Amino acid sequence: MTNLTKHRRWSFDPSFQSTTAVLAIAIVLVLAPAGTRSAQAQTFTVLHTFTGGGDGAHPYSTPMPDAAGNLYDTTTWGGPGNCTPPYECGTVFKLSRKNSGWVLQTLYTFDPTTGTDGYAPLGQLARDRGGILYGTTQSGGPKGDGTVFQLRPAATRPVAVTAPWMETRIQDFDSSDGELPEGDLLLDAAGNLYGTTCFGGANGLGTVFKLTPSDGAWGLSVLHSFTGGYDGGCPKSGVVLDAGGNVYGTAYDGGTHDEGLVYQVTPSGSLTVLYSFTNGSDGSLPTAGLTFDSSGNLYGATAFGGSGGSGVVFELSPSDNGWTYSEIYPLPGGGWGPYERLVMDASGNLYGTMYKSGSSGYGVVFKLTPSNGSWTYAPLHIFTGGDDGAYPSGLVLDSAGNLYGVASYGGTSNYGVVFEITR
Repeated sequence: MTNLTKHRRWSFDPSFQSTTAVLAIAIVLVLAPAGTRSAQAQTFTVLHTFTGGGDGAHPYSTPMPDAAGNLYDTTTWGGPGNCTPPYECGTVFKLSRKNSGWVLQTLYTFDPTTGTDGYAPLGQLARDRGGILYGTTQSGGPKGDGTVFQLRPAATRPVAVTAPWMETRIQDFDSSDGELPEGDLLLDAAGNLYGTTCFGGANGLGTVFKLTPSDGAWGLSVLHSFTGGYDGGCPKSGVVLDAGGNVYGTAYDGGTHDEGLVYQVTPSGSLTVLYSFTNGSDGSLPTAGLTFDSSGNLYGATAFGGSGGSGVVFELSPSDNGWTYSEIYPLPGGGWGPYERLVMDASGNLYGTMYKSGSSGYGVVFKLTPSNGSWTYAPLHIFTGGDDGAYPSGLVLDSAGNLYGVASYGGTSNYGVVFEITR
Protein backbone atom coordinates (compact mmCIF):
# COMPACT_ATOMS: atom_id res chain seq x y z
CA MET A 1 0.00 0.00 0.00
CA THR A 2 1.34 3.41 -0.90
CA ASN A 3 -0.97 5.84 0.85
CA LEU A 4 -1.73 4.35 4.25
CA THR A 5 0.29 5.82 7.09
CA LYS A 6 -0.54 5.08 10.69
CA HIS A 7 -1.55 8.36 12.26
CA ARG A 8 -4.25 10.06 14.26
CA ARG A 9 -6.61 12.51 12.65
CA TRP A 10 -5.18 15.53 14.45
CA SER A 11 -1.66 14.79 13.22
CA PHE A 12 -2.72 16.32 9.87
CA ASP A 13 -2.05 19.81 11.27
CA PRO A 14 1.73 20.22 11.59
CA SER A 15 1.65 23.70 10.05
CA PHE A 16 -0.84 25.14 12.52
CA GLN A 17 0.47 24.42 16.00
CA SER A 18 -1.09 25.96 19.09
CA THR A 19 0.39 29.15 20.46
CA THR A 20 0.58 30.21 24.08
CA ALA A 21 -2.92 31.16 25.16
CA VAL A 22 -4.75 32.57 28.14
CA LEU A 23 -5.72 29.42 30.01
CA ALA A 24 -9.05 30.20 31.60
CA ILE A 25 -9.70 27.22 33.88
CA ALA A 26 -13.47 27.35 33.88
CA ILE A 27 -16.01 24.63 33.34
CA VAL A 28 -18.98 26.78 32.38
CA LEU A 29 -18.19 29.60 29.99
CA VAL A 30 -20.57 32.15 28.48
CA LEU A 31 -19.75 33.82 25.21
CA ALA A 32 -21.81 36.44 23.42
CA PRO A 33 -21.69 35.64 19.70
CA ALA A 34 -20.09 37.91 17.15
CA GLY A 35 -21.39 37.64 13.60
CA THR A 36 -20.16 38.62 10.17
CA ARG A 37 -21.97 38.65 6.82
CA SER A 38 -20.70 36.55 3.95
CA ALA A 39 -21.08 37.24 0.26
CA GLN A 40 -23.91 34.69 0.18
CA ALA A 41 -26.10 36.66 2.64
CA GLN A 42 -25.39 34.11 5.33
CA THR A 43 -24.46 35.09 8.88
CA PHE A 44 -21.37 33.40 10.31
CA THR A 45 -21.18 33.47 14.12
CA VAL A 46 -18.60 32.09 16.53
CA LEU A 47 -20.56 30.53 19.39
CA HIS A 48 -17.59 29.50 21.51
CA THR A 49 -13.83 29.96 21.37
CA PHE A 50 -11.83 27.30 23.18
CA THR A 51 -9.20 28.46 25.66
CA GLY A 52 -7.23 25.25 26.18
CA GLY A 53 -8.27 25.27 29.83
CA GLY A 54 -11.30 23.68 31.44
CA ASP A 55 -13.25 23.84 28.19
CA GLY A 56 -10.70 21.75 26.30
CA ALA A 57 -8.87 22.31 23.03
CA HIS A 58 -9.02 21.28 19.38
CA PRO A 59 -12.52 19.98 18.56
CA TYR A 60 -12.47 17.75 15.48
CA SER A 61 -15.83 16.00 15.42
CA THR A 62 -19.23 16.90 14.01
CA PRO A 63 -21.58 18.22 16.72
CA MET A 64 -24.54 16.10 17.84
CA PRO A 65 -27.77 18.15 18.28
CA ASP A 66 -30.74 17.29 20.48
CA ALA A 67 -34.40 18.25 20.04
CA ALA A 68 -33.99 21.26 22.33
CA GLY A 69 -31.24 22.77 20.16
CA ASN A 70 -28.32 21.87 22.43
CA LEU A 71 -25.09 20.69 20.83
CA TYR A 72 -22.87 17.87 22.17
CA ASP A 73 -19.31 17.29 21.02
CA THR A 74 -15.76 16.49 22.08
CA THR A 75 -12.36 18.12 22.19
CA THR A 76 -9.33 15.95 21.50
CA TRP A 77 -6.98 17.82 23.83
CA GLY A 78 -7.22 19.86 27.01
CA GLY A 79 -9.47 19.86 30.03
CA PRO A 80 -9.17 20.99 33.65
CA GLY A 81 -6.15 20.65 35.91
CA ASN A 82 -3.13 18.93 34.38
CA CYS A 83 -4.89 18.43 31.04
CA THR A 84 -4.05 21.78 29.50
CA PRO A 85 -2.21 21.38 26.16
CA PRO A 86 0.10 19.78 25.21
CA TYR A 87 -1.46 16.99 27.27
CA GLU A 88 -3.80 14.68 25.35
CA CYS A 89 -6.82 14.36 27.59
CA GLY A 90 -9.92 15.59 25.82
CA THR A 91 -13.42 16.46 26.94
CA VAL A 92 -17.09 15.91 26.18
CA PHE A 93 -19.07 19.15 26.27
CA LYS A 94 -22.58 20.52 25.91
CA LEU A 95 -23.31 23.90 24.33
CA SER A 96 -26.67 25.51 25.16
CA ARG A 97 -28.40 28.75 24.28
CA LYS A 98 -28.76 31.30 27.05
CA ASN A 99 -30.37 34.64 26.25
CA SER A 100 -28.33 36.11 23.37
CA GLY A 101 -25.32 33.87 23.92
CA TRP A 102 -24.32 30.27 24.45
CA VAL A 103 -23.10 28.43 27.54
CA LEU A 104 -20.48 25.66 27.37
CA GLN A 105 -20.49 22.98 30.06
CA THR A 106 -17.77 20.36 30.26
CA LEU A 107 -19.53 17.05 30.95
CA TYR A 108 -16.47 14.82 31.23
CA THR A 109 -12.69 15.05 31.04
CA PHE A 110 -10.60 12.02 30.03
CA ASP A 111 -7.52 11.29 32.13
CA PRO A 112 -4.71 9.42 30.36
CA THR A 113 -2.79 9.02 33.62
CA THR A 114 -5.29 6.44 34.89
CA GLY A 115 -4.79 4.17 31.90
CA THR A 116 -8.42 3.12 32.05
CA ASP A 117 -10.92 5.58 30.62
CA GLY A 118 -9.12 6.29 27.35
CA TYR A 119 -8.22 9.68 25.94
CA ALA A 120 -8.31 11.80 22.79
CA PRO A 121 -12.00 11.27 21.86
CA LEU A 122 -12.80 11.56 18.16
CA GLY A 123 -15.85 10.96 15.99
CA GLN A 124 -19.41 12.25 16.24
CA LEU A 125 -21.21 11.20 19.40
CA ALA A 126 -24.39 9.12 19.29
CA ARG A 127 -27.28 9.96 21.63
CA ASP A 128 -30.17 7.70 22.59
CA ARG A 129 -33.74 8.70 23.47
CA GLY A 130 -32.87 8.75 27.16
CA GLY A 131 -30.10 11.29 26.63
CA ILE A 132 -27.21 8.86 27.10
CA LEU A 133 -24.18 9.69 24.95
CA TYR A 134 -21.88 7.20 23.22
CA GLY A 135 -18.47 7.91 21.74
CA THR A 136 -14.97 6.64 21.05
CA THR A 137 -11.47 7.47 22.25
CA GLN A 138 -8.62 6.97 19.82
CA SER A 139 -6.19 5.84 22.48
CA GLY A 140 -5.93 4.49 26.00
CA GLY A 141 -8.16 2.13 27.87
CA PRO A 142 -6.80 -0.94 29.68
CA LYS A 143 -5.51 -2.44 26.43
CA GLY A 144 -4.20 0.82 24.99
CA ASP A 145 -5.91 0.72 21.58
CA GLY A 146 -8.91 2.94 22.22
CA THR A 147 -12.38 2.52 23.66
CA VAL A 148 -16.09 2.93 23.08
CA PHE A 149 -17.66 4.72 26.02
CA GLN A 150 -21.08 5.55 27.42
CA LEU A 151 -21.71 8.83 29.24
CA ARG A 152 -24.67 9.71 31.45
CA PRO A 153 -25.43 12.24 34.22
CA ALA A 154 -24.09 11.17 37.60
CA ALA A 155 -26.76 9.39 39.65
CA THR A 156 -25.69 10.91 42.97
CA ARG A 157 -24.90 14.36 44.27
CA PRO A 158 -22.56 16.05 44.90
CA VAL A 159 -20.64 15.27 41.72
CA ALA A 160 -17.14 16.14 40.62
CA VAL A 161 -16.97 19.65 39.18
CA THR A 162 -14.65 18.50 36.43
CA ALA A 163 -16.80 15.48 35.46
CA PRO A 164 -20.49 15.94 36.29
CA TRP A 165 -21.33 13.00 34.01
CA MET A 166 -20.20 9.40 34.52
CA GLU A 167 -18.25 7.39 31.95
CA THR A 168 -18.60 3.65 31.45
CA ARG A 169 -16.41 1.84 28.95
CA ILE A 170 -18.40 -0.60 26.85
CA GLN A 171 -15.56 -1.77 24.60
CA ASP A 172 -11.79 -1.90 25.05
CA PHE A 173 -9.99 -2.51 21.76
CA ASP A 174 -6.90 -4.70 21.84
CA SER A 175 -5.66 -4.53 18.23
CA SER A 176 -6.99 -7.99 17.39
CA ASP A 177 -10.54 -6.62 17.27
CA GLY A 178 -9.64 -3.08 16.19
CA GLU A 179 -7.37 -0.15 16.91
CA LEU A 180 -7.72 3.63 16.57
CA PRO A 181 -11.51 4.11 16.41
CA GLU A 182 -12.01 7.58 14.95
CA GLY A 183 -15.17 7.49 12.86
CA ASP A 184 -18.66 8.59 13.84
CA LEU A 185 -20.74 6.16 15.89
CA LEU A 186 -24.15 5.11 14.58
CA LEU A 187 -26.98 4.07 16.91
CA ASP A 188 -29.81 2.08 15.30
CA ALA A 189 -33.44 1.84 16.40
CA ALA A 190 -32.75 -1.38 18.34
CA GLY A 191 -29.97 0.26 20.37
CA ASN A 192 -27.03 -1.34 18.56
CA LEU A 193 -23.91 0.70 17.87
CA TYR A 194 -21.91 0.59 14.63
CA GLY A 195 -18.48 2.05 13.97
CA THR A 196 -15.07 1.60 12.39
CA THR A 197 -11.45 1.38 13.44
CA CYS A 198 -8.68 2.62 11.17
CA PHE A 199 -6.26 -0.13 12.17
CA GLY A 200 -6.28 -3.47 13.95
CA GLY A 201 -8.48 -6.46 13.25
CA ALA A 202 -7.39 -9.75 11.73
CA ASN A 203 -5.22 -8.04 9.11
CA GLY A 204 -4.20 -4.90 10.98
CA LEU A 205 -5.86 -2.55 8.50
CA GLY A 206 -9.14 -1.70 10.19
CA THR A 207 -12.57 -3.08 10.96
CA VAL A 208 -16.28 -2.45 10.79
CA PHE A 209 -17.80 -3.40 14.13
CA LYS A 210 -21.18 -3.75 15.81
CA LEU A 211 -21.87 -3.52 19.56
CA THR A 212 -25.06 -5.20 20.79
CA PRO A 213 -26.48 -4.56 24.27
CA SER A 214 -27.69 -7.51 26.35
CA ASP A 215 -28.52 -7.64 30.07
CA GLY A 216 -26.38 -4.63 30.91
CA ALA A 217 -23.36 -5.79 28.89
CA TRP A 218 -22.27 -5.24 25.30
CA GLY A 219 -21.15 -7.84 22.80
CA LEU A 220 -18.71 -6.96 20.00
CA SER A 221 -19.07 -8.37 16.49
CA VAL A 222 -16.40 -7.59 13.90
CA LEU A 223 -18.42 -7.45 10.69
CA HIS A 224 -15.35 -7.11 8.47
CA SER A 225 -11.56 -6.92 8.86
CA PHE A 226 -9.96 -5.06 5.97
CA THR A 227 -6.94 -6.48 4.15
CA GLY A 228 -5.67 -3.32 2.46
CA GLY A 229 -6.17 -4.91 -0.94
CA TYR A 230 -9.29 -5.03 -3.09
CA ASP A 231 -11.51 -4.44 -0.04
CA GLY A 232 -9.57 -1.36 1.08
CA GLY A 233 -7.99 -0.30 4.35
CA CYS A 234 -8.36 2.26 7.13
CA PRO A 235 -12.07 3.11 7.19
CA LYS A 236 -11.97 6.48 8.93
CA SER A 237 -15.51 7.78 8.67
CA GLY A 238 -17.99 5.48 10.38
CA VAL A 239 -20.95 4.02 8.52
CA VAL A 240 -24.55 4.58 7.45
CA LEU A 241 -27.28 1.96 7.59
CA ASP A 242 -30.11 1.02 5.22
CA ALA A 243 -33.48 -0.51 6.07
CA GLY A 244 -32.14 -4.01 5.47
CA GLY A 245 -29.38 -3.68 8.03
CA ASN A 246 -26.59 -3.27 5.47
CA VAL A 247 -23.85 -0.81 6.40
CA TYR A 248 -22.07 1.49 3.97
CA GLY A 249 -18.85 3.42 4.32
CA THR A 250 -15.61 4.54 2.76
CA ALA A 251 -12.10 3.13 3.09
CA TYR A 252 -9.36 5.73 2.94
CA ASP A 253 -6.91 3.48 1.13
CA GLY A 254 -6.71 0.28 -0.87
CA GLY A 255 -9.07 -0.81 -3.58
CA THR A 256 -8.29 -1.71 -7.18
CA HIS A 257 -6.19 1.42 -7.72
CA ASP A 258 -4.98 1.87 -4.13
CA GLU A 259 -6.86 5.19 -3.91
CA GLY A 260 -9.73 4.21 -1.62
CA LEU A 261 -13.26 2.96 -2.17
CA VAL A 262 -16.90 2.81 -1.12
CA TYR A 263 -18.10 -0.46 0.39
CA GLN A 264 -21.23 -2.28 1.60
CA VAL A 265 -21.21 -4.88 4.39
CA THR A 266 -24.24 -7.12 4.91
CA PRO A 267 -25.45 -8.17 8.38
CA SER A 268 -23.71 -11.52 7.82
CA GLY A 269 -20.39 -9.78 7.14
CA SER A 270 -20.19 -10.08 3.35
CA LEU A 271 -18.39 -7.08 1.81
CA THR A 272 -19.06 -5.66 -1.66
CA VAL A 273 -17.01 -2.87 -3.20
CA LEU A 274 -19.41 -0.36 -4.75
CA TYR A 275 -16.72 1.86 -6.29
CA SER A 276 -12.92 2.08 -6.33
CA PHE A 277 -11.39 5.51 -6.90
CA THR A 278 -8.73 5.97 -9.58
CA ASN A 279 -7.16 9.34 -8.68
CA GLY A 280 -8.37 10.65 -12.01
CA SER A 281 -11.30 13.02 -12.38
CA ASP A 282 -13.06 11.02 -9.66
CA GLY A 283 -10.52 12.01 -7.01
CA SER A 284 -8.82 9.88 -4.36
CA LEU A 285 -8.63 8.98 -0.68
CA PRO A 286 -12.20 9.29 0.64
CA THR A 287 -12.09 10.24 4.31
CA ALA A 288 -15.62 11.63 4.57
CA GLY A 289 -18.51 9.29 5.29
CA LEU A 290 -21.67 8.81 3.24
CA THR A 291 -25.15 10.34 3.24
CA PHE A 292 -28.38 8.73 2.00
CA ASP A 293 -31.15 10.66 0.28
CA SER A 294 -34.82 9.64 0.42
CA SER A 295 -34.47 7.63 -2.82
CA GLY A 296 -31.61 5.48 -1.53
CA ASN A 297 -28.81 7.25 -3.38
CA LEU A 298 -25.50 7.70 -1.58
CA TYR A 299 -23.52 10.95 -1.55
CA GLY A 300 -19.93 11.40 -0.49
CA ALA A 301 -16.66 13.14 -1.26
CA THR A 302 -12.98 12.42 -1.68
CA ALA A 303 -10.39 14.41 0.25
CA PHE A 304 -8.01 14.88 -2.67
CA GLY A 305 -7.81 15.00 -6.44
CA GLY A 306 -10.32 15.84 -9.13
CA SER A 307 -9.97 18.66 -11.63
CA GLY A 308 -10.37 21.30 -8.91
CA GLY A 309 -7.70 19.76 -6.71
CA SER A 310 -9.68 19.60 -3.46
CA GLY A 311 -11.58 16.39 -3.95
CA VAL A 312 -14.78 15.42 -5.72
CA VAL A 313 -18.38 15.27 -4.48
CA PHE A 314 -20.02 12.16 -5.94
CA GLU A 315 -23.27 10.20 -6.04
CA LEU A 316 -23.76 6.43 -6.13
CA SER A 317 -27.17 5.28 -7.37
CA PRO A 318 -28.48 1.72 -6.93
CA SER A 319 -29.64 -0.24 -9.97
CA ASP A 320 -30.37 -3.82 -10.94
CA ASN A 321 -26.75 -4.20 -12.05
CA GLY A 322 -25.10 -2.70 -9.01
CA TRP A 323 -24.30 0.92 -8.26
CA THR A 324 -23.67 3.72 -10.75
CA TYR A 325 -21.05 6.38 -9.96
CA SER A 326 -21.72 10.02 -10.97
CA GLU A 327 -19.51 13.02 -10.40
CA ILE A 328 -21.49 15.89 -8.86
CA TYR A 329 -18.83 18.56 -8.50
CA PRO A 330 -15.01 18.85 -8.50
CA LEU A 331 -14.19 21.03 -5.51
CA PRO A 332 -11.91 24.02 -6.13
CA GLY A 333 -9.00 25.32 -4.13
CA GLY A 334 -6.14 22.88 -4.55
CA GLY A 335 -6.07 21.95 -0.84
CA TRP A 336 -7.45 19.19 1.33
CA GLY A 337 -11.12 18.61 0.71
CA PRO A 338 -13.94 17.16 2.84
CA TYR A 339 -12.90 15.09 5.84
CA GLU A 340 -16.43 14.66 7.22
CA ARG A 341 -19.71 13.55 5.65
CA LEU A 342 -21.91 15.97 3.72
CA VAL A 343 -25.35 16.94 5.01
CA MET A 344 -28.47 17.28 2.82
CA ASP A 345 -31.46 19.53 3.50
CA ALA A 346 -35.12 18.89 2.63
CA SER A 347 -34.68 20.61 -0.74
CA GLY A 348 -31.83 18.34 -1.78
CA ASN A 349 -29.04 20.87 -1.29
CA LEU A 350 -25.73 19.50 -0.03
CA TYR A 351 -23.51 21.23 2.53
CA GLY A 352 -19.98 20.38 3.50
CA THR A 353 -16.57 21.64 4.48
CA MET A 354 -13.17 21.55 2.84
CA TYR A 355 -10.69 20.94 5.61
CA LYS A 356 -7.64 22.81 4.35
CA SER A 357 -8.59 24.74 1.24
CA GLY A 358 -9.92 28.11 0.11
CA SER A 359 -8.04 31.32 -0.60
CA SER A 360 -6.49 31.30 2.87
CA GLY A 361 -5.81 27.57 3.07
CA TYR A 362 -7.73 27.32 6.37
CA GLY A 363 -10.90 25.73 5.06
CA VAL A 364 -14.30 26.49 3.53
CA VAL A 365 -17.97 25.82 4.26
CA PHE A 366 -19.77 25.28 0.95
CA LYS A 367 -23.21 24.60 -0.50
CA LEU A 368 -24.09 22.60 -3.63
CA THR A 369 -27.50 23.34 -5.18
CA PRO A 370 -29.04 20.97 -7.77
CA SER A 371 -30.72 22.46 -10.84
CA ASN A 372 -31.72 20.78 -14.13
CA GLY A 373 -29.25 17.95 -13.79
CA SER A 374 -26.27 20.03 -12.70
CA TRP A 375 -25.03 21.50 -9.44
CA THR A 376 -24.04 25.03 -8.45
CA TYR A 377 -21.23 25.57 -5.96
CA ALA A 378 -21.26 28.47 -3.47
CA PRO A 379 -18.82 29.13 -0.61
CA LEU A 380 -20.72 30.11 2.54
CA HIS A 381 -17.65 30.95 4.62
CA ILE A 382 -13.93 31.01 3.94
CA PHE A 383 -11.94 30.65 7.16
CA THR A 384 -9.13 33.09 7.79
CA GLY A 385 -7.26 31.22 10.51
CA GLY A 386 -8.01 34.10 12.89
CA ASP A 387 -10.87 34.57 15.33
CA ASP A 388 -13.23 32.67 13.01
CA GLY A 389 -11.18 29.48 13.25
CA ALA A 390 -9.26 27.16 10.94
CA TYR A 391 -9.72 23.62 9.59
CA PRO A 392 -13.46 22.93 9.88
CA SER A 393 -14.99 19.49 10.45
CA GLY A 394 -18.49 18.21 9.68
CA LEU A 395 -21.79 20.09 9.74
CA VAL A 396 -25.26 19.54 11.18
CA LEU A 397 -28.51 21.24 10.17
CA ASP A 398 -31.32 22.33 12.48
CA SER A 399 -35.00 22.47 11.52
CA ALA A 400 -34.65 26.11 10.47
CA GLY A 401 -31.83 25.34 8.06
CA ASN A 402 -29.03 26.76 10.23
CA LEU A 403 -25.66 25.04 10.09
CA TYR A 404 -23.42 24.21 13.05
CA GLY A 405 -19.85 22.98 13.08
CA VAL A 406 -16.44 23.22 14.68
CA ALA A 407 -13.02 24.33 13.51
CA SER A 408 -10.14 22.56 15.21
CA TYR A 409 -7.71 25.48 15.31
CA GLY A 410 -7.91 29.27 15.23
CA GLY A 411 -10.07 31.42 17.45
CA THR A 412 -8.65 33.99 19.83
CA SER A 413 -6.59 31.35 21.68
CA ASN A 414 -5.81 29.16 18.65
CA TYR A 415 -7.53 26.13 20.19
CA GLY A 416 -10.56 26.06 17.90
CA VAL A 417 -14.15 27.31 17.79
CA VAL A 418 -17.78 26.24 17.50
CA PHE A 419 -19.63 28.18 14.80
CA GLU A 420 -23.10 28.74 13.37
CA ILE A 421 -24.14 29.81 9.86
CA THR A 422 -27.69 31.14 9.62
CA ARG A 423 -29.72 32.04 6.55
